[in-house]
Order: sequence, then C-alpha cells, then structure tokens
Amino acid sequence: MVHDQRSALSSYVSSLLSAGRVVFSREEAQEALGIGQGAFLDAAERLQRRHSLVSPRRGLYVIVAPQFTSWGAPPPTWYIDALMRHEGEPYYVGLLKAAELHGATHQAVMEFQIITGKRLPRIKAGRSLIAFYFRKDMGAVAAGIEDRKTDTGTMKVSSPALTALDLLRYPHAAGGLDNIATVLSDLASRIDSLQLGGLAATTEKPVVQRLGYLLERLGHGEIVSALWESLSARAPFGWTELDRRETRDPDFMPEPVERDARWRVTVRRHPELDE
Repeated sequence: MVHDQRSALSSYVSSLLSAGRVVFSREEAQEALGIGQGAFLDAAERLQRRHSLVSPRRGLYVIVAPQFTSWGAPPPTWYIDALMRHEGEPYYVGLLKAAELHGATHQAVMEFQIITGKRLPRIKAGRSLIAFYFRKDMGAVAAGIEDRKTDTGTMKVSSPALTALDLLRYPHAAGGLDNIATVLSDLASRIDSLQLGGLAATTEKPVVQRLGYLLERLGHGEIVSALWESLSARAPFGWTELDRRETRDPDFMPEPVERDARWRVTVRRHPELDE
C-alpha cells in the first residue's frame, strides 16, 4: 500500500512536470491522489531523498526536473512567484539580482534577493540561496515593480529606477559602496528619470541624497533632474554620510575628502569602480 502511494505521487509529479508545472501544495496533491496527510508526507519524503522534490516552505513542493538534479533544485526564477503566493506576501526580485536581470552583470550575484513585506528566514534550495529583505511600504513602490517572464510563468522584478534606490537603501545587501557604484554605472542608462523622481518621493531623504550624488559623480547627471525636484520639494534636508560605515568608530573616522553642497553629502572616501 505504501509503495502504491509513493508510486502514485511519483506519477502525479511526472504529470505536472509534463504539463509545465513545477510547484504544488500538499493539500493539492492529497486531494488529487485521495490520500491522507501521513501517507502523502511519507511518499514526499521518499521523493525528496531521491532528489526529485524540494520543499522550500512547509506545505509547498518544487519538482526537480532531470536537468537540475545535479543542482539539487531548479533556479528560483522557476518557482519564486508561487512561493510568495504561498507565503501570501507581496514581493519583488530586487537589489543585485534585479540589476543583473536588467543587464548590469559586472558583479557576480551570490544570492537571489527578494524584497517583501514580511520578515522571512533565508531559504537554501539546492545550490541557490534565497534572501529576503523587509520593506514596510510595499504599496508605495508599486509603480517601480514590473512583471518579467520566466520559463514557468512570470515574476515581479524592481525596475531599474527602483533597483537604484534600493541599492542605497540596503547597502549591506549590495556589497558596499564600491560595488554599488560599479552596478550603478552599468544600470544608469536604463533608468527612467521621471519614474526615479516619483519613487524618490516615497524613499528616505538620505537615500535619495546619496543616489543623486553618486549618479552625478558617475557622469549621469542628465537623469537626476526629477530626483532633485522630488528631494527639493521635501526640503529642508540635512547633511548625510555617503557611507555610514566610515563613521562607526570615531577614533578611526577618516576626514572628509568632499562635502557636496548640492546633495548635502559628506564623502570620506570616493568610491572605486571595479573595472
């Protein structure tokens, strides 16, 4: 009987894969197969040991197609939208992964980065690490979220403008100042200036100041006019550090090498691009 249940789940998984589906829920499979939770979990565990299934979240299963057996799981692009629907949370692929999707491929991306409205633990699925970064105001940046086609459907991705702002909003996730400047130099030509200005109105002023300064320093002053207008409309704004890490230890804090009066940014070290 147990063998029959395992074979039935294996056949069910094969039929989904043949139909182009790679994700299913425990409840969905139980209903389709007419089996209870215990029988399903036993059969699913066997397929997981055979590396035919992975379960990134409790109750959700991803089919490992034969071409991804050595990887341990398909790429997150194949199932991230289904995963976030399972979580019941809005999301978008962001930061360095979004920059890569928009053609800024100068830097290797070590994790699949997701911005979402809930604090979630990281997921290790095969070779992939999915990292989640919290954003309380997901609705405020809806204009900067795009649908991107994938091999199995679609997923949400931040636009170049929203990606640029997020790189400065989550610098710890973007590899630091030098990496941010390198990515921005690749990404800038794809940024919609008007959208950037609109999104800046929903972003913390120091983040806008740092991005404006960097884009001008990188030679992309032509795209910051709407950004500047948005910031000016929220005046007054104080001085901010370009890299707050430089001020962590007052005893070793470098002296400023520049104080940009337009953006009111204090620079203690100019970023170096990775050529």
